[in-house]
This record gives sequence, structure tokens and C-alpha cells, in this order.
Amino acid sequence: MNRAELADFLRRARARLSPGDVGLTPGARRRTPGLRREEVAQLAGMSADYYTRLEQRRGSHPSRQMLTALARALRLTADERDHLFHLAGEEPPRPSGSSGHVRPGLLMILDRLHDLPAQVLSDWGEVLAQNTMAVALSGEHTGENLVRRYFTDPALRAMIPPEDHATHARAHVAHLRAVVAARPDDPGPAALVAELRRASEEFRRLWASHEVAVRRAATKRFLHPVVGTLDLDCEVLLSDGHDQQLVVHSARPGTATYERLELLRVIGVQDLSPA
Repeated sequence: MNRAELADFLRRARARLSPGDVGLTPGARRRTPGLRREEVAQLAGMSADYYTRLEQRRGSHPSRQMLTALARALRLTADERDHLFHLAGEEPPRPSGSSGHVRPGLLMILDRLHDLPAQVLSDWGEVLAQNTMAVALSGEHTGENLVRRYFTDPALRAMIPPEDHATHARAHVAHLRAVVAARPDDPGPAALVAELRRASEEFRRLWASHEVAVRRAATKRFLHPVVGTLDLDCEVLLSDGHDQQLVVHSARPGTATYERLELLRVIGVQDLSPA
């Protein structure tokens, strides 16, 4: 681990970003350009003290998960992310498999969607990034796999009307089938299939039907505990390599769902459940 080079690289990457670049409000007048250390730490999900020690050449060896979070927080390109890993004495993620590194262009769009629920997914369901509205709609799921949770966690299905469960299940399996065939050398999707075939009879039955359908635009209904039922239009924007997706939910103006989505924006992630 090259502490001096790592510290210099982190400082320079932080200095070139403004709060608006990462979806933060500028706040009070700043004496120096760039993000504050505590803001980078917040975006990366680590303590400000630990991040400060990294910039001061005193930090302990960061984990691969932490390096990935830093690359995302600092909006690094793929080449810069690999450089970050090398400075920390780690091998960068293998390009032949799925990557958790969110492309800066997708993050830039995500940061600017303040009033719509949006998230970045890998093509096999890994939640790579969420905005505040997405968390308010369905909870914090960054780092989780939505396909796994749909077939193993009743709490996730509770957000969907019961009459829609079968449609969602078929769509998840059909899309995963397409991904596995398109990337046979990627161990991630194949391992997920093997896991769910053991864990879920429903998944096993649907997988055996061999339906194939890539995830596209659709209308989805959500059951929110505070604002009620939301009928949302779901748009799926693909990255260049089609291995990452920006999923955006919106409501048509003038509808009850539009008003409820506005209420959700005001409420945010406050816990309004009964005490």
C-alpha cells in the first residue's frame, strides 16, 4: 500500500468535485474548492475520522468494499478506480465479471433526479446506487440483490400488491435467464441462479419454464406504508455495455399517484410509523 500516493490521489479527486456534482447542496461559503472530507466519507458510507486518516497517510489498509465505495463517492472513471486499487495494494475488479463500479455518467444523472425515485442496478439485480427518493419509496438496498430478496424476503414482496407477485416473479427470472446466457463466464449471475434454485421452489419452477425477456419500461405498483398505493411508470436506461441500468420511476401529472409522490418527496425518509 502506497500511503503517500493514495493520500495525494484522494485529495486531488476530492478537490475537483463540487457539491452539485454529487447531489449535495453547496451550503455555507467554502474557503477551498472541492468537497469536504466529511462529505466524501458520508457518500462512501465510512467514518470521517477514517477518511481523514487516509488523506493524512495514517489510515489502515482499506477493504475492497471500501475502495469500491470511495471510487463511487469520488466519481472515478474505470481507469481511476483501477489506479485507486493499485495504490491500496489491491488488484482491481476483473473486467470479465460484473463490476460494482457505477459509471460516472449514470451517477451524474442520478444525482440530478431530486424529485423522482431512481437507482442504478447491475443487469442481474445488484443495487449499486440509490437516490433519496428511491430510499423513501422502498428502503435502503444498496449492496443487495433485488432478485435474491424478491424470492427470499417476504418484506420486499409486501411492498407489491399480492395480485402482481406472479408477474414480478416471472419478469425477474426471465431477465436473469437472458443475462446468464449473455455472460456465461461471469460467476455472479450463475451463482445467484444456483443459490435461488436451492432456496426457492417458486424460482426453481419458473427457471425450468425457460422464459426469456429483458427488463424494459413498464408500469409498477407499490404499497407505501404512509402515502398509500403508487402507480408508477418505470423507465430503464441502459449503459453502453448494457451491464448497468438506471431505473427511474415517475407519475403522470394530475393523477393521485403524482400527488402522493410529491408528498413522499416532502416526507423523505422520516419514520412516520405509529410508535
